[in-house]
Amino acid sequence: MDLSSLRIFVAVAEEGSISQAARRLDYVQSNVTARLQSLEDDLGTRLFYRKQRGMVPTAAGRTLLPYATQLLRLADEARHAVADNGPGSGSLALGSMETTAAVRLPAILAHYHQTFPEVDLTLMTGTSEELIAQVLDYQLDGAFVGGAVTHPDIEQEPVFAEELVFVTERRVASLASLPQRTLLVFRQGCTYRARLEHLLREYGIMPYKIMEFGTIEAILGCVAAGMGVTLFPRSLLERTPYQEALRLHPAPTKLAQVETMFIQRRDRLHTHAMDAFLELVRRPVACE
Repeated sequence: MDLSSLRIFVAVAEEGSISQAARRLDYVQSNVTARLQSLEDDLGTRLFYRKQRGMVPTAAGRTLLPYATQLLRLADEARHAVADNGPGSGSLALGSMETTAAVRLPAILAHYHQTFPEVDLTLMTGTSEELIAQVLDYQLDGAFVGGAVTHPDIEQEPVFAEELVFVTERRVASLASLPQRTLLVFRQGCTYRARLEHLLREYGIMPYKIMEFGTIEAILGCVAAGMGVTLFPRSLLERTPYQEALRLHPAPTKLAQVETMFIQRRDRLHTHAMDAFLELVRRPVACE
């Protein structure tokens, strides 16, 4: 079971076709077929059902797939570890909530990029739920999420403290006088959305409608126009151009405080690039 054969096996399993796998790997089809047959002979079992319209893994193939994927990932990590010659090299794939990316990260990312321009740095935004899944699936090296995460494979540390506030248009004096019981929020899986729904239930503001948006600007613009209410960190709202058109309403203390956590897999590959990034996050004064 050499790595090349396993890479071919995984490609065929994911593509469902020898021709597609060959195209993905830039191999000729006959080579893919021969290597796959050799792997099956080595293991003494069929790994695929050959059908007219593609390849479907057998029970043995489905069993092998996660092992093969993990072996290939470990091999890639080994290559990265050998090539990790310091914080100024390598790659770093990070994830963040939209609000954290907008308020907390620009100075840190700019400083990091200026200091280590050779690091291939990427930042993906999404809901906390999406980011946790991507970290667990090794798609991200680490991510900023809202609140503590309970998962045996996740390691986390608090990095920012946020005060959450209700946000309405300027003319709304209190939540009880909301003309529109509509929540303007990110898609399902957003920590702040879940907390907003919980808080409104505590206030007895029921029922309500939900409108989902993809950006902070869209949410705040519609709140300013009187379409409904949202919940965001105060630090974000102090910088928004909509500030004069909005009113901030305090939330109950026990639910208003939320920590932004930086999460990584426990079995992650330790790199100089990540160590240098976390040093900036822990000491943001260095970015000023």
